[in-house]
Amino acid sequence: MLEKTTRINMLYDFYGQLLTNKQKEYMELYYREDYSLGEIANEIDVSRQAVYDTIKRTEQLLETYERKLKLYEKFIKRKELFIRLKQECKHIPFPDTVLQIIKDIQKLD
Repeated sequence: MLEKTTRINMLYDFYGQLLTNKQKEYMELYYREDYSLGEIANEIDVSRQAVYDTIKRTEQLLETYERKLKLYEKFIKRKELFIRLKQECKHIPFPDTVLQIIKDIQKLD
């Protein structure tokens, strides 16, 4: 469950701006604020089933965006490559400016 929560949160970070306000609100409450379906239903004054359906559809939508755009996949690969690059740089005498550029690029993500 933790892996799924982490993945959905990351997908939300990448694609959240593509969601409707209602979808964003439900996802924020459920995944970020750790509200239960019943608590969200009470807060918004809708049925628990409506909350469940919206969250499930939104999760599927986020996964669809990822399948098409692959922003999260590329982020993970870039992160892994930077780790490898930093390891390799330890064995080669690079100027400090090169290492700083690598750090600056990492900060962009």
